[in-house]
Amino acid sequence: MAFLPIGSTNLISNSPALATFVAMTSSGASRDDRSELATVMEFLRDGDELVVHRLDRLGRSTRDVLNLVHELDAKGASLRVLEPEVTTAGDMGRMVITVLGMVADMELKFIRDRQRVGIEAAKGKGVYKGRRKSVDDEEIRRLASEGVAKAKIARDLGVSRMTVYRALADAVT
Repeated sequence: MAFLPIGSTNLISNSPALATFVAMTSSGASRDDRSELATVMEFLRDGDELVVHRLDRLGRSTRDVLNLVHELDAKGASLRVLEPEVTTAGDMGRMVITVLGMVADMELKFIRDRQRVGIEAAKGKGVYKGRRKSVDDEEIRRLASEGVAKAKIARDLGVSRMTVYRALADAVT
């Protein structure tokens, strides 16, 4: 994150800015993993405007975005999205933000559905086999046959106990 001092120029709009935060990290799935956003939200005061390039960079769901807009309202701040140009400074802007958030949610659902269908089709053709195993099943079976506890096998090999149970179940079938 970069911080530009008071009196500098906003890099996005070339307008005077009191402060500009630029987060160059990928946004996390949950808000807890987004320390840059928490810093910005703490910093915002009455009359400030939070500017984001695109709405999907601000929140992962309609609910997340609307919660952020509500927090901004409570602080007396507003949100401006550059693509497409929209602001929450007016009632119409709030409606547009809500609709854009819902469209983004649907788009994410469609992407996940297409991905799932593609993976199932590839599995059916025998092309998709998942990621490579990090531990040889034979090693797990050998240790288990020597009487080593399953939890110890998992710890020693750096895998989950479920991986140990699957390897042992595959030997039976």
